[in-house]
Amino acid sequence: MTLIIFDLETTGLRPCLHQIIQIAAVKVKNGEWDKGELFDSYVRPEHCIPSFITKLTGITQAEVADAPLPRDVLTRFSEFVGTNATLIAHNGLRFDMRFIAENCKRLGMPVRETNALDSRDFSRKIWGGRGGHGLDAVLARLGLSSEGVKRHDARGDVQLLARAVRQMWERLTPNMHDCPVDSSIGVIPALA
Repeated sequence: MTLIIFDLETTGLRPCLHQIIQIAAVKVKNGEWDKGELFDSYVRPEHCIPSFITKLTGITQAEVADAPLPRDVLTRFSEFVGTNATLIAHNGLRFDMRFIAENCKRLGMPVRETNALDSRDFSRKIWGGRGGHGLDAVLARLGLSSEGVKRHDARGDVQLLARAVRQMWERLTPNMHDCPVDSSIGVIPALA
């Protein structure tokens, strides 16, 4: 099984109004968690990054000014995903996958379906309704430190999320071929 653990940073919370400014991902093939290929790119938005987003993420307008356009980054991300992979993001079905779908729609890009998981579902299956399921709460429950990792930067968050998903997956099933939570369907750009 191939997993793509990914994270986005955006100019806001609404996919129909805001834009992706960063995508990072790690590819895990056949349970080889420590040998994953990496994907990382800033994305040039049409509008300026709001100051509160720069404060949260640390991503400045200067960093995205010469970044590739959304169409190019989404196409490269889709190529990185390849075929028959399962995408995993934290709150991914409600946030990350919706941003990708909306950006594809806005850009007139044809899409293809892909399996998608929300890592919050792993947390809910392990801990039920107790204590919230945000990434910081999950990291604390697992005893994973974010020290030395830049939070709210897709590159840092993906590192932390990959470690958390690995531990939660192994708690739920030792077999990498059996997905311990229900999958959904998301869309990413179609391959050429």
